[in-house]
Amino acid sequence: MFCRCSADHFAKKPNTQVCPVCLGLPGALPYANRQAVLDTIKFGLSFGCNINLFSKFDRKHYFYPDLPKGYQISQYDLPLCYGGNWILKNGKKVRIRRIHLEEDTAKIVHQKVNNEEVSLLDFNRSGVPLMEMVTEPDFSEPDDIVEFLKNVQLNVRYLGISSADMEKGSMRLEANISLKKNTDPVDFLPDYKVELKNINSFRFLEKAVNAEIRRQVEVLSSGNKPIQETRGYNEEIGLTFSQRVKEEAQDYRYFPEPDIPPLKFDSAEINEIKKQIPELPNQKKNRFVREFSLPENYAEVLISDLQKANYFDEAVKLGKKYNLSALFLADLIVNKKMNEQFPEPAGLVKKAVELSKRDYASHEETLESVKEVLKEQVKAVSDFNAGKGSVIGFLIGMVQKKLKGKGDARLIDKLLRENI
Repeated sequence: MFCRCSADHFAKKPNTQVCPVCLGLPGALPYANRQAVLDTIKFGLSFGCNINLFSKFDRKHYFYPDLPKGYQISQYDLPLCYGGNWILKNGKKVRIRRIHLEEDTAKIVHQKVNNEEVSLLDFNRSGVPLMEMVTEPDFSEPDDIVEFLKNVQLNVRYLGISSADMEKGSMRLEANISLKKNTDPVDFLPDYKVELKNINSFRFLEKAVNAEIRRQVEVLSSGNKPIQETRGYNEEIGLTFSQRVKEEAQDYRYFPEPDIPPLKFDSAEINEIKKQIPELPNQKKNRFVREFSLPENYAEVLISDLQKANYFDEAVKLGKKYNLSALFLADLIVNKKMNEQFPEPAGLVKKAVELSKRDYASHEETLESVKEVLKEQVKAVSDFNAGKGSVIGFLIGMVQKKLKGKGDARLIDKLLRENI
């Protein structure tokens, strides 16, 4: 973030990508990574954030065993982005408090050396740009958290900012949890929060949040109040455990970073950055549903990976020449995974042309299978009638299963909608 060392640190030999700046040597002067700043603004705009036209970096003083300077360069009162929001599928709004830039810490490796437990430091990661998003406490269900974070990951990937690969530490999750009683006023906010750290998968996050909610319910039910602290999660026993007492903002002793000048922008610069934002996942999904009449769950599968979404777009474009429907092509990708068999969209289209000339299951056979599936899948039918249009994709898949893949996806879709 503040020097020329490579940010590609994963699986590199320890302490080989370091310099006087990221090692915090006396006299070494940091300077801001322009691309990281522009990418953070781009990310903020994708979540409807306002951009601070005047921003700055701050020193965050705290005992950091994994930062050699003894402090972290971060942002405090003037982050790059603030005040955005995101609408979940159920209509709930998640407010974005801030998105700021800071430097990552070194990696601590705990291992045995000469039969002695030691902690070793790999500074390759120290100083890597770290973009942090903080939401307001607008979540009440773990499912909503996972949905939101998957969208965060997708947006980052579509913008080309990061791989957001949690296995490689390129995306990390932290949950702040506090509970209130049903009898508390709507605007009452608990005066404590417990932070869950070091979460590296959506599944792990869901389990950790549920475990911590159970723990806090027990503490509050006994008449006590949970203390403000940082906790980890032990998956083997399904419980959270205390790591350290949580600090308050004043404990970090923030002050403006004296070695880095403030950042100034104007509206014209922000508008230019806005023009560089590509079609985002949600926009692409809505277009697939609107233009190609795809079931929502088909569209969700297609946009879950930018490469797959672009592959589908190109296949539809090429398929027009042969009157291939977008739904037929989507079915080949979503249900039959033929995109894995044909690396290029042209190959898939050629195969689709061959398949379209084959004998499909008859209208009568297809109708019979549709009626059987509608009788068997009572819940899916009920969900569809309740307004969940996305289940149509699931029902198409069930009919195809009965027809052993010989069904015409367009006909199945038509018959399902006529008979549901």
